[in-house]
Amino acid sequence: MLNIEHYSKTYPGGHKAVDDLSLHVLPGEIYGFIGHNGAGKTTTLRAVAGVLDFTQGHIRIAGHDIQAEPVAAKKVTAFLPDNPDLYEFMKGIDFLNFIADLYDIPADQRTRDIGTYADAFELTGNLGSPIGSYSHGMRQKLALISAFIRRPKLLVLDEPFVGLDPAAAYVLKEQLAQLCQAGGAVFFSTHVLEVAEKLCHKIAIIKNGRLVKCGPTQQVVGDSDLESVFLELEGERA
Repeated sequence: MLNIEHYSKTYPGGHKAVDDLSLHVLPGEIYGFIGHNGAGKTTTLRAVAGVLDFTQGHIRIAGHDIQAEPVAAKKVTAFLPDNPDLYEFMKGIDFLNFIADLYDIPADQRTRDIGTYADAFELTGNLGSPIGSYSHGMRQKLALISAFIRRPKLLVLDEPFVGLDPAAAYVLKEQLAQLCQAGGAVFFSTHVLEVAEKLCHKIAIIKNGRLVKCGPTQQVVGDSDLESVFLELEGERA
């Protein structure tokens, strides 16, 4: 589903944010991307989403090269940054219909899916209100709904659990699992290591722009836990 091959990103001034990263996310997998602040996680996610250019390596989504076939790759991808930009003057339902229009989602499908996800995230009663009146958690729920209604093959999320209450976090975990059961895949970053350990089929840990450990979650964790593994690797950096 997602193939990253020898991807590197150097910013103006010579700072190499990501160095020769290769990893593969298969259909049906929830893949966690772990690292300290500044490790290169967001840079990588933005490159996968096609919003950050790069000159070294290749990124393919469902067989489509993100640079050579950006429209085809983005059609099967939904990306949510850690702080999604929402149009505050719009009502929640208007924003969801706007997204549905952009992705040519048929009327009957959008109505059904918006209803399903809004009910699941307990946001139905707020869709008629301006987004500017929403709390941070409500905005996160709306952004997540806007991603799910696209029925993406690949869902790319940057810190998706931030701002969600426990009930909404539980719903999100359920929806991610259902997406994967339907043949999709999830690639996401998080600092909530306990969630990553329980939810992810595979995990990759990045440090100073380089991949230092990856594989099936149980293999990465071993006889320890993800927090201990992460802290041990961070200690090697010190």
